[in-house]
Amino acid sequence: MTLKEKCAALEDRVKRLQEIGLSLSTEDDINVIFELIMEEAKNITNADGRTLYMISDDAQTMKFEIMQTDSMNFAQGGTTGVEITIPPMQLFDEEGNPNHSSNVAYSANTGKTANIKNVYTAKGFDFTGPKNFDKNTGYKTKSVMSVPLKNHENDIVGVMQLINATDKKSGKVIAFSDDMQKQVESLASQGAVALTNKRLVAELKNLFEAFI
Repeated sequence: MTLKEKCAALEDRVKRLQEIGLSLSTEDDINVIFELIMEEAKNITNADGRTLYMISDDAQTMKFEIMQTDSMNFAQGGTTGVEITIPPMQLFDEEGNPNHSSNVAYSANTGKTANIKNVYTAKGFDFTGPKNFDKNTGYKTKSVMSVPLKNHENDIVGVMQLINATDKKSGKVIAFSDDMQKQVESLASQGAVALTNKRLVAELKNLFEAFI
């Protein structure tokens, strides 16, 4: 890539971040905000699978809000009208210790991104779930990235997980690059701020109505 092409790509990225930031700040429907975040994550990484989790008010569990897998024509949650029936993910074990066995729970508990090139060779996390899913469906999970949604106060409000980044030219599954990670982390921050602001507005509205 030439210097001119790099500058053009950077300019396009900044413009896109501004556009998504405006969309997130002006949208009132939480489910639409969820989907805007996931759609932009797809634009950045071309990830085949995408899941969005939101942390409960007591910070003990994470609820599945959106599940999407393009190659399987699968979509639940968000504005689909299809309820996700999977139970919330536990963020702590029975003794109160943080759950770090799952990459998603790890990101929720530490505020750090987990970028895994290949779940079948990676160490440190338990990928029994994805492997069983692959066995039962014929899907092949390879690259996975979980990114915390961290707002302006450094509070973690949720986590997005992206599965199987795909090369747009060859169609082959690739690892999530450092550049992809940085862009998705920026997107996650924008999304977290937007979601936090919407919640605050809703809380203030409820408080105001309680006094009427």
